[in-house]
Amino acid sequence: MAACSVEALLAKAEQEEAEKLRSISVHKELDLDFDVGNLLASDKNRIESRDFKQQKKEDFLRSLARDNTQLLINEIWKLPTERVEEAIVARLPEPTTPLPREKPPPKPKAPTKWEQFAKLKGIQKKKKTNLVWDENAKEWRRRWGYKRANDATKEWLIEVPETADPNEDQFGKRIKAKKEKVAKNELNRLRNIARAQKVKVPGVGLVPTAQQSKDELARAVSVAKTSTASAGRFQDRLPKEKAPKTGKKRKFEPLIGDFSNERQKQLELLKIMDGKKPKLDITKAVNKQMREEDREEAAAKYKRGAGKRGRKGNMSGKGKGKGARGKGGKAGGGRKRAKPGKH
Repeated sequence: MAACSVEALLAKAEQEEAEKLRSISVHKELDLDFDVGNLLASDKNRIESRDFKQQKKEDFLRSLARDNTQLLINEIWKLPTERVEEAIVARLPEPTTPLPREKPPPKPKAPTKWEQFAKLKGIQKKKKTNLVWDENAKEWRRRWGYKRANDATKEWLIEVPETADPNEDQFGKRIKAKKEKVAKNELNRLRNIARAQKVKVPGVGLVPTAQQSKDELARAVSVAKTSTASAGRFQDRLPKEKAPKTGKKRKFEPLIGDFSNERQKQLELLKIMDGKKPKLDITKAVNKQMREEDREEAAAKYKRGAGKRGRKGNMSGKGKGKGARGKGGKAGGGRKRAKPGKH
């Protein structure tokens, strides 16, 4: 009995091991259609109803999914592989099957004036290092910003040019030129924003001149204030200036995640499309019918009143006809509208 039990255990263990180390080769009558870029495999083989009935439904579907997944993995490992951080990865090709999207793809941003010029002239962007050597301080410093290298504004001595006025303040002149440069860069930034939003702004910028109208100035101020990250919400306003109108932010459902809400919407839409009888708002229909009847009754009373005024004028030759007003004060009577409720 002990020998039989040991042999049975060994046979069972070998069977389990063979099941675990199942061959990676899968036989199919028709080859699957693979789109490795989307990790997609389409099986066109017919499912035999006899096999489906003999096995359990879950076991049959699990076996079919396992075989197709194995074929897809075999196709993936046919691609060139490389090692990244102690892991072997395969480079997927471009997908060939177009998949539908729930929302349209985002529109590309409009190129700025500099980007258009660089593309026209063939200028390529080169990445600069953040640190440069400062000859005066004899150390590496930042290229831009606070404590930058070769900062001309920190010089204590400036040579006066020969053509310049000897009494002119060269330090003040340099500070003024710096402010003008900063203002010009800000103006170009606002123009790029206005061009991307397809908004017309004054050609000479935000400086008021005699050629600019009130609407142009107001539009330029609006663009300047709404160009901040808060869309002008925290910008100072004049005493009688109105707050800028900002539209409501649209809320989009996530493309990846819980699809229960989307599934519910699709089911409701299919239910409405598949319904035999369309939905009828009884309250709205009753009010519409009552308005039409009131309109017809008022038109009939107006015609009768006009006829009486005409006959009275022909007989007496003077006086004015009365309007077609009823006792209720308004033509068409005083019927009340139906209130919404259960019907």
